[in-house]
Amino acid sequence: MFDAKYVSREEALQNFVSDHDNDSAFSGVQAQDLRHRYVVTLEDNTKMEQTAEQLKNLPGVAKVSAAYELAQGFTTLQNVLHIVSVAVIAVLLVVSLLAFRLSRIKFREVRFMMTFMLVFLLLNNLFIFLFDPNQGTTLYGTRTVLCHLFWRYDLTAEQLFYMINISLKYFVALPVAILFISATDPSEFAASLNSIGISYKVGYSVAIALRYIPDIQRDYHSISQAQQARGVELGKKEPFFKRMKNSVNILLPLILTSLNRIDTISNAMELRGFGKNSKRTWYTQRPFARRDFVALGVGAVLLLISLTVTIRFGRFYNPFL
Repeated sequence: MFDAKYVSREEALQNFVSDHDNDSAFSGVQAQDLRHRYVVTLEDNTKMEQTAEQLKNLPGVAKVSAAYELAQGFTTLQNVLHIVSVAVIAVLLVVSLLAFRLSRIKFREVRFMMTFMLVFLLLNNLFIFLFDPNQGTTLYGTRTVLCHLFWRYDLTAEQLFYMINISLKYFVALPVAILFISATDPSEFAASLNSIGISYKVGYSVAIALRYIPDIQRDYHSISQAQQARGVELGKKEPFFKRMKNSVNILLPLILTSLNRIDTISNAMELRGFGKNSKRTWYTQRPFARRDFVALGVGAVLLLISLTVTIRFGRFYNPFL
């Protein structure tokens, strides 16, 4: 049971009148003709019949009304949508991997970004579990303990399934994101954003971010080769924890180099008066074609469908009901 709200006779009569357009049908009805009641809301509609039987056995309960068929219909629809959502994620995963394969981008060119995103994914799952080990239990409404780890940390099937869902979404988005970064001209993309009404400051920030990722990758390889020339071992023959320790010798110069580049770019933009005017021109701007409007329309429709499904039926498939 999720909630139980008391409704008096007077409130029940007002609700009846407000729900129907024909006020004359309730002209002779008095509040005393109705009963006081409770409106019970369930977390799991599949337990409606069981809950109704238990309520009937309570002393003082005169009648229990429950729309079994309507609830079963919603439950069936929800289960179908959940299965479809899993199928959609699987199809999107195959499509994203296929698109990455057809792009003929060599893995060594994007290995740094791929490794970085995978490490981020692992850390994300780790911190999700450390800060809230019961997040899956809260989402799915059940608790199935697989094993006890330590202190307050129990490994539950719900939490494990939740983190697998999060990982699947990363694996779906990762190949497409890498393909987008590798195949998109930052200046053309920024000009396109500005042409659809987005501020050129936002577009220029996106362009700098897209240029920044390959720059970090190039600096990482340069610093790595320089450190290995100085005797810092990062090869596969070294133990894993020693490689992690030696990686600090790369990360620290990489962070300092990145901060220095940010300072240089910000000073150059300030000296050139960036942001003084409300509009600006673009050297690589392309006019919108028909296919661009079609792509925007399809994207808007997909966004509307996803928001509708998310709001009405939730974000996660629940196999524990």
